[in-house]
Amino acid sequence: MGNQIYAYITHPDTAPDIKNPPTFDPLYGFPNGRKERVLPLSREEMDRANMPLDKRDYCADIWLDYLTCRDKVYPLTAKCDHEYHKYYDCQYDDFVLRMKEYEREKRLKERAKRIEAKRSKEELE
Repeated sequence: MGNQIYAYITHPDTAPDIKNPPTFDPLYGFPNGRKERVLPLSREEMDRANMPLDKRDYCADIWLDYLTCRDKVYPLTAKCDHEYHKYYDCQYDDFVLRMKEYEREKRLKERAKRIEAKRSKEELE
């Protein structure tokens, strides 16, 4: 709820739009570069595996490993707990990374707003 208040009531001008890509350069602030995120499977591979749309993300390869394990050991699917937990760890790590990107965008927007306010104040003087 705190994010909703921030985005719609207290700071609607600096809240990032989650439906659009970031407005700042992704390499800004990373002098040595940054590792690019790449989907582990191609769209064709996901189509061939009949993967549901909600599973087509950066953890898709781990999800397929889990399904393969389940098919091998059925009905003893508890033997695949390791793959199951590995998938949800990947989902959590992806969530944390997305939240860090959101926070980075928010702070850069606030910084740009402060710089613009300082610039306009200096121009008035």
